[in-house]
Amino acid sequence: MSKNTQSPVFSVRPEIKDFSPYVAGLSIDEIRDKYKLEKVIKLASNEAPLGTSPLVQKAVEKHLGFSFRYPQSGNPRLREAIAKHYKLKPEQIVVGNGSDEVLDLLIRISAVPKEHNILTFKPCFSIYTLQTKLAGVELREVALNSDFSFPLEKFVQEADANTRLAFITSPDNPSGHTVAKADLLFLLDKLPKTCLLVVDEAYMDFADDEQKYSLLSELDNHPNLVICRTFSKSYGLAGLRIGYAMLSAELADYLQRVRLPFSVNILAEEAALAALEDKTFYKLTLETVHKGRVYLKEELEKLGCKVYPSQANFLMFQLPQSTKHTALTLFEHLLSRGVIIRPLKSYNLLTHLRVSVGSPEENVIFIQELKKALA
Repeated sequence: MSKNTQSPVFSVRPEIKDFSPYVAGLSIDEIRDKYKLEKVIKLASNEAPLGTSPLVQKAVEKHLGFSFRYPQSGNPRLREAIAKHYKLKPEQIVVGNGSDEVLDLLIRISAVPKEHNILTFKPCFSIYTLQTKLAGVELREVALNSDFSFPLEKFVQEADANTRLAFITSPDNPSGHTVAKADLLFLLDKLPKTCLLVVDEAYMDFADDEQKYSLLSELDNHPNLVICRTFSKSYGLAGLRIGYAMLSAELADYLQRVRLPFSVNILAEEAALAALEDKTFYKLTLETVHKGRVYLKEELEKLGCKVYPSQANFLMFQLPQSTKHTALTLFEHLLSRGVIIRPLKSYNLLTHLRVSVGSPEENVIFIQELKKALA
């Protein structure tokens, strides 16, 4: 009997055929195996420098035996805890499988393909562009200024009556640039009233003065404002995937209707509840980042690097002109020495690198290895 060697017949949407997936940072295990190293430190994905809270670890262990159960639909306990933390109403909170899920849902419920458009800066967090493309919606990108600040007037000029979402990351990734609250209020005033301003505050916890930058206090005054945050960074739960949006109760209701059931698993929910309770560990994490950020900036500048201002738990920098290394060769050299940082080729920034603030020990090792590489 002859075998059918023809390719299977199927079709995909045009947007999928040239779709580029999200590029994640390298893992410790793959670098350890590749270079036969005993110790590898990862300062590439903006993860928490102190790991996970002891209370969180106990909570996960305690509830591990209940993994066969579905979590409570809608995660009401966690929504209530987040609302209490920020002095909001539970009806204003939507949790998701990472803030990525919430961002994706906002695109899906707001923008109609071939009719509406979405506005971002360029470069930006790639999830905005990827999910907009996946939805088949027009994306309008406004180039950042040369110092990575936001050209707000140009941003507003690109919006029209069909603009349904405008994404802003503050502090921004990968630069660390942070927008003053007054400038964000300007956007809220100037953007079309049918446009949602989505402020991604994933790194806002690390700002020196959160009140100076965050729009959280303005949430109840602006029904077209959405603020997204995450448990991945300051709470150290990146591996459990849990984020949330704070928004008007009416818009939250629409998100809840279409959100996939049980997208936040039972262990992630218990971990997030415990993380909110452990204020001591949270405070220590912030202090570690603040001190580490100052240390890394000073040491990088001593080596002749150009360091960009940052209110996040990472620094973007360029190598001194005197070095023979390019950003990519320096990145590869550090990998061979067991230090993972982030090249920014995916952001089309070929001469820039990004380093996460690690533990004090990790920060010292990075600077020592960088110093050797530049010598």
